[in-house]
Amino acid sequence: MLGLTFSADLTLDRHVSNITAACFYRLRQLRRVRRPLDSRSAATLIHALVTSRIDYSNAILAESPKATTDKLQRMLNAAARVVTGTQKYDHELTQIMRDDLHWISVPQRFKFKLSTMMHRCLQNSAPQYLCDYCIPVANVATCSQLRSTSCYQIVVRCYNMSTFGYQAFSVAGPTVWNSLTDKFRNPSLSINSFRQQLKTFLFAD
Repeated sequence: MLGLTFSADLTLDRHVSNITAACFYRLRQLRRVRRPLDSRSAATLIHALVTSRIDYSNAILAESPKATTDKLQRMLNAAARVVTGTQKYDHELTQIMRDDLHWISVPQRFKFKLSTMMHRCLQNSAPQYLCDYCIPVANVATCSQLRSTSCYQIVVRCYNMSTFGYQAFSVAGPTVWNSLTDKFRNPSLSINSFRQQLKTFLFAD
């Protein structure tokens, strides 16, 4: 099972470095056996050994510095090149990832995970300690007259630490949720419909 590794300054740089090092090692091995594999089999192996590591607990990396997301994006690009057989400087890689592999970028993966977690919280299908952070604006007496009460927006909590506070779920989750269009915040959407429509929306973003 994967674990989180914090750096001395309490950032997740070491965690991201460990992920990228392990995944690039796997990619080097996969390149050696790529030729006899069809694209579907290669994509399955890549998902099992590489992209699943990017998606594991990636909600905590939301709002991370660009240098952090760039490391993971480079790894995702390398994985896409192994599957598709494209070269490092091919300009169409982004389009191939979207149209052929149906992969969204690393920052969009963070947004997708946080949004899904928020939807589960509002459907009471997430752990209670996460649900407690999801307070609809409509439930706050002082905000009852605001337009946001009819848009199913969530209260964004105040935070003190300017370095890490905005990465807390109580801040990052509601912030991402409130940034979605009204149709995604509709509580009547099932989780499957929500995930499908959100991914389609992120592809077009």
